[in-house]
Amino acid sequence: MNSIKLFVLVITIIIFSRQAYSQFGLQNEIVKIKAYQSFDKTSPAGEFKIAVEADVEETWHINSNNPKDEFLIPTTVMIDDTINFNLLKIAYPEAHDIKLGFSDTPLSVWEGKVYIGGLVKAADNLLPGKYPLVISVEYQACNNQSCLAPTIVADTLLIQIAGKKDVINKINQEVFKNIDLSITQIVSTGNSGSSDDISNILEENGILLGLIFVFIGGLALNLTPCVYPLIPITIGFFGGQSEGSTKRLVMMGILFVLGLAVTYSVIGVVTSLTGALFGALLQSPIVIISVALILIALSLSMFGVYEFKFPDKLVAKAGSAKGGMYGAFFMGLTLGIVAAPCIGPFVLGLVTYVASKQDPFFGFIMFFVLALGLGTPYLFLAIFSGKIKNLPRAGEWMQGVEHIFGLILVGMAIYFLLPLFPDEAAGFILPIYMILAGVFVLFFEKKAKSVKGFQIFKTIFSVLIISIAVYALIPSDTKSVAWQPYSEESVAEISNRGVIIDFYADWCIPCKELDALTFSDPEVIKVSEEFETYKADLTESLSPEVEHLREKYKIVGVPTVLILNSKGEEVERITGFVTAEEFLNIMLNVE
Repeated sequence: MNSIKLFVLVITIIIFSRQAYSQFGLQNEIVKIKAYQSFDKTSPAGEFKIAVEADVEETWHINSNNPKDEFLIPTTVMIDDTINFNLLKIAYPEAHDIKLGFSDTPLSVWEGKVYIGGLVKAADNLLPGKYPLVISVEYQACNNQSCLAPTIVADTLLIQIAGKKDVINKINQEVFKNIDLSITQIVSTGNSGSSDDISNILEENGILLGLIFVFIGGLALNLTPCVYPLIPITIGFFGGQSEGSTKRLVMMGILFVLGLAVTYSVIGVVTSLTGALFGALLQSPIVIISVALILIALSLSMFGVYEFKFPDKLVAKAGSAKGGMYGAFFMGLTLGIVAAPCIGPFVLGLVTYVASKQDPFFGFIMFFVLALGLGTPYLFLAIFSGKIKNLPRAGEWMQGVEHIFGLILVGMAIYFLLPLFPDEAAGFILPIYMILAGVFVLFFEKKAKSVKGFQIFKTIFSVLIISIAVYALIPSDTKSVAWQPYSEESVAEISNRGVIIDFYADWCIPCKELDALTFSDPEVIKVSEEFETYKADLTESLSPEVEHLREKYKIVGVPTVLILNSKGEEVERITGFVTAEEFLNIMLNVE
């Protein structure tokens, strides 16, 4: 009897062993890979592309890098842990969804021949010679009935580290045409502002924590240059319009922030779902003129021409709702357009994340919360500004303050109109207006002559404004980076020098900050001479030429500064304003 049991056990083991061996052998044949490199050699600390060609056997498929089922194993490309090479980015191909018998929901898979790309950086202490680079692909294969256990296949590249006099040549370009490395997952942890980092944070922390994170990001946007114009506009409007209790000021401030949030979120959603340039509304002369006319209309109320007021029927229904409530909300709607060009790594990441979701409602909520964060400081600024009219011993001097705020709003209207004027005249218009406004306040503003405090204030204000304007009119011999107009032909024929491309627009305030404070720095100018430097004008964002540039370089907003190394590879992408010191460090680290 024991012999029979032993015989059955042995037969069972043999059968299962053969099945396991058969499955293992089959799995090794399901996916065959071959690795490629983009250059025949690379320099120490140099970057190069890798490609993995994976050939999936017919009737089988492998899970994509995002299989949409927590129980399935995603396909992952890795390099062996080594001090010689560091995998910076991975570009996975687009997957397609299929419905399988064992799953209730469609799964994201790859079939047939697929190409996966990566960007690798060599260590800076490597000596000339050949170094092995083992590239592994972990995958799980499935057919319509079942899925096999995950497995790993690998291929090895021999990377030649070049000497100082060696010539480096491109190879395998027919393979790399199948890979778009501009849309990647960031593997290294050094870039905290990357769009993938933001996407990961939002994916991993749930909707509530994600919205808190986005709100904080909106608060941080107040540190960007393009929101600076909101400060004088807010002071000018609320300082002259608001009256009454703190409760009323709070309500007006909330309506102002809500108006800003609505416009900003709509612009963000349309941008992310249509691929338009973020903040491009300000490239339209109609929009620019409309914003300026609204500011001028609001300024007229400061001079007593009229008062913002709801229709009488609505006032009767709303009880105490009158005066500036409507104006506050409408002002917020208008200024959302002004805030929209505030592109930076955070907004860039959010635009990319919302676009990947393809959900307009989700996108609206995300950008609405972002704009609430952006507008929250202006709620307190509105309350503070409005309190000016509630100071003790109210009298004629308050009308003088209103006139000053009206002049500020007119100045901001002129500021937004400047891109419509020729460059030769644009630099003179605003300073001349500031001088005229200062002279008007100093000599022709007759209100509250007997109020000594107001007379001192308006004198200091006038002298300050006139001084700033005169300084702005003094000819400047400030030098800048030697920019050339961008053309595809010139960039395509780059030599062994690096390339800097500055994508800008006339309506982009941070672009002007870069020109004035960063690109004019003597050290930046000196180091930039080692690069070929180009400016690409994206002002007319709806034109075919700009659309082509935006698609080619994956430009979401301006400013965007691309830095390419001597091989034509993108090594740095700057979105938003950076200081001269930060830009200098970036240039010095380009190989």
